[in-house]
Amino acid sequence: MSLTKSPPPARIIHNRIELTRVVNEAREKGARIVLANGCFDVLHVGHIRYLAGAKALGDVLVVGINSDRQVARLKGAGRPIMGAEERAELVAALQSVDLVTVFDEPTVEALLLALKPENHAKGTDYTEDSVPERDVVRSYGGRVAIVGDPKDHSTTELISRLADPEGPKQ
Repeated sequence: MSLTKSPPPARIIHNRIELTRVVNEAREKGARIVLANGCFDVLHVGHIRYLAGAKALGDVLVVGINSDRQVARLKGAGRPIMGAEERAELVAALQSVDLVTVFDEPTVEALLLALKPENHAKGTDYTEDSVPERDVVRSYGGRVAIVGDPKDHSTTELISRLADPEGPKQ
């Protein structure tokens, strides 16, 4: 019986200078860099498909995870469900992911400018023209790509269903 070797686990790098160094070293060896980002508050199949689609765009997939403070700002009271370290660990365990970082800025623009990925992957709830960071990505010659399956998975909806498993009352 032949066992295939598993890829090494993704690295979680909090220091932006260190992350930039690691990404630049990979790029110098010919790797194409992809950046995906999100809250990843309760991991679901939509996240898995989004990240797999992002990985298909290049060689090194970096995932930026919104900090707890930013998730609360974006999603409202009671969020995040899990802290940033737990969310980063879960995302880092995925086969498609190579590097994970947590960012505390309101948008991913500073991370994009630091890493300058060849591709910035966003989910299907966007179009290439509606991605808020599109001008930043284009300013350094990068490309915005829409990946994943149709946006019919939602952490907010999942939480709602868990709170009321019988669903909406008629």
